Amino acid sequence: MDKLQSLSAPIGRLLLSLIFIFSGFNKITGYAATQGYMESMGVPGMLLPLVIALELFGGIAILLGFKARLIAVLFVGFNIVSALLFHQFWIDASQMNPFMKNIAIAGGFLMIFAHGPGAYSIDNSQARKRLVQ
Repeated sequence: MDKLQSLSAPIGRLLLSLIFIFSGFNKITGYAATQGYMESMGVPGMLLPLVIALELFGGIAILLGFKARLIAVLFVGFNIVSALLFHQFWIDASQMNPFMKNIAIAGGFLMIFAHGPGAYSIDNSQARKRLVQ
């Protein structure tokens, strides 16, 4: 059971991070379309580079367990704000699932914030090194 528990954290980080890493790359390749969509929803398109940076570099940081608590709390806010801005189910009922997906992902990041990145993470390897010294 201990081995399964130690593997659950890196697998969980992988599963949470993949959607953002791929989304960040997709926003780069479809920059103009993404910027136009953001602006059509009332969000300034000039924020797109920040979104890409968070999704791409934040996703990689979560995957590696680097500064995981800080990045996780940023993703909690990002997912809640994204849900409210882009998945307004109270206007369009078809947006309920995407809204709830964002809320569920925020819950996963809240767990990382509360409990840390777990096993096989840069944060924990650095903490171990400090204890040894």
